[in-house]
Amino acid sequence: MNDAAAAPSEALSSLARACGLSVDYTAFNGQRVTSSVGTIRAALASLGVDARDDDACRRSLEDIEDLPWRRLVPPVTVLIQGQGTQVPVHVADGAPAAASLTLEHGEALDLDQLDLYVPPRTIDGHDVGRATFQIPADLPLGWHRLEAATTGRRGRGWVVVTPARIDVAEEVRRERPWGLAAQLYSVRSERSWGIGDFGDLADLCSLAAIREGADFMLINPLHAAEAIPPLEPSPYLPTSRRFLNPLYIRIEDIPEVAYVPSQHRAVIEWESERPRRANLEAELLDRDASWRAKSAALEKIFEVPRSAARQALFEAFCLREGDALEEFATWCAISEAHKGLPWPEEFASPRSHAVDAWRDEHGDRVLFYAWLQWIADEQLGRAQAAARSAGMSIGVMTDLAVGVHPFGADAWALGRVLASGMQVGAPPDMYNQHGQNWSQPPWQPRALEAAAYLPFRDVVRAAVRHSGALRVDHILGLFRQWWIPAGHQADDGVYVNFDHEALIGILALEAQRAGTIVIGEDLGTLEPWVSDYLNQRGLLGVVVALFEKDHEGRPQAPENYRADALVSVTVHDLPPTAAFLAGEHVAQREQMGLLVGDPQDAHDAARADRDAMAAYLLERGWMIEDWEEDDLVAGVHRLAMHSPALLTAVSLTDAVGDRRSQNHPGTHNEYPNWRVPLTDKSGAVILLDDIFDSPRLHRLLEAVRSARG
Repeated sequence: MNDAAAAPSEALSSLARACGLSVDYTAFNGQRVTSSVGTIRAALASLGVDARDDDACRRSLEDIEDLPWRRLVPPVTVLIQGQGTQVPVHVADGAPAAASLTLEHGEALDLDQLDLYVPPRTIDGHDVGRATFQIPADLPLGWHRLEAATTGRRGRGWVVVTPARIDVAEEVRRERPWGLAAQLYSVRSERSWGIGDFGDLADLCSLAAIREGADFMLINPLHAAEAIPPLEPSPYLPTSRRFLNPLYIRIEDIPEVAYVPSQHRAVIEWESERPRRANLEAELLDRDASWRAKSAALEKIFEVPRSAARQALFEAFCLREGDALEEFATWCAISEAHKGLPWPEEFASPRSHAVDAWRDEHGDRVLFYAWLQWIADEQLGRAQAAARSAGMSIGVMTDLAVGVHPFGADAWALGRVLASGMQVGAPPDMYNQHGQNWSQPPWQPRALEAAAYLPFRDVVRAAVRHSGALRVDHILGLFRQWWIPAGHQADDGVYVNFDHEALIGILALEAQRAGTIVIGEDLGTLEPWVSDYLNQRGLLGVVVALFEKDHEGRPQAPENYRADALVSVTVHDLPPTAAFLAGEHVAQREQMGLLVGDPQDAHDAARADRDAMAAYLLERGWMIEDWEEDDLVAGVHRLAMHSPALLTAVSLTDAVGDRRSQNHPGTHNEYPNWRVPLTDKSGAVILLDDIFDSPRLHRLLEAVRSARG
């Protein structure tokens, strides 16, 4: 019997569970599915665990049980404020031990050792004892340093105190804000260089607030892309989640533009002409062309001397971002120099002597890429300030992607805490019956804990810095992830569990410090307790009205929706509402060969869903009897607005009548994902300058406001 068909042995199953793997899981259809032996072994290997046979499994299990005893102190202890805990200190049996805590603000505390006997354990032929120290319950929120000492040995770790829950402002609970959702790159103005940018974001927020009363603008992830073309179109497959995509920089808004010499200013103007002409075209977006034009202009602006104050601000930014920025800028500069060709082997690690020498030799290019990040950070901050100044109570709602490109900057810099040979995805579900492979390398949970979750903290801090709210894509990944070994099909994976209490706690801590609301996208295959846990910690969930059904398969009454949630009619992985209710997504998926079973069944099901929705809207009085497509779309939005959800998002594509999907999950080249510009119902480009003059937009948003009361 081969690995694909064999059931895992007891030794392999025990080891897998000890390492956080679920050898079986409940599928979307309720069936219990067991992961293949080959996949389980591969996942364990990526965790650094030998599982080649049953004898190796038993030895590895013993090593795992010994691991805490090999450490003087745990690398990290994450707890909830007000709840003290005990921390072990491992020393030679009978040796003295002492422990202290240095709080984030500098105060030092000696910890009390408890009179608690734990039998010693033999490790590598030596008896190791455990001294237990009390972490007090009255510690402030924050990252505190734990230090322990014994004869001839010292150790350090972290104690992270997190909030029990993020408190959503009373104003939010009272007003129940609503806003628009848009893919920023697709929303262009007369001033865009072929791609929506930070200047467009500021204007979009201001117009939405002043003209329509919107409280937030939900946008796609703004994470960094490649340094040079070709650029990855998907904002959900970035090269780094710690830094921004300079493609979104508005060239004219950089203060130094005013001081560019006249001959260079002519070059900048010339570079802008072609991408600006593209603003009026409904053809697919060309990120590469836009970036080539922008990067040429940015080169000229970078050469302009900065004022003393501006230079000080740039230097302060570099100090704040520290080694992470230096590594990212170095990766960009090396990528540029090699133009897509393989790097020398000695560049495999950002901490190698070869990389240090290369950085010293090419300091100007490294500084240029650091400067781009400073400019992007400034402009995103100004967009959020403009949103709040215009009256938005929340402002920019950014999106945190699940992971990063397997050959990108974060994979290079953070490789030690990523699982090699693994890719994150999703098992088959009712919307994608082949499963999904997103190609991103996952966090390696054992290594991430050993690094005290600091890499995760840095990702969160970057995400909340200029965000009134943060949507965390596939937040289930902080609980468990579907790991697919390289070369396996998407449905041949295994669930790997994470310490969700630690990860959610750190997310809550950093968000509360930034004053950011957190929305966890909790759709898909999940255990029923997950959404309840998120709400208990003050994180909102996600409700998609088109998916909400009662036990009879009819549209769910909105009064029964979750209250602690962001509700929307559609999402970026679905077509705009009109196209979805017309079943156009089924025809598209049939054409791409993504349907399982008889395609007619899928068409019939889509038609039945539309008819059921229309009947329900008529029954509730949210749509006229002699309805047309626009009435149906408005009716579904009235339904969503009658829910108790704290936040409601209206897709900008619905508001202007766009029919094309931004993304078809599970596709790569079959569909032009993430490259579709914003158009109206007829397929003609609609610019930001004209969006809020659209009669269709006014009608839909009036329906939203009237339903809101």
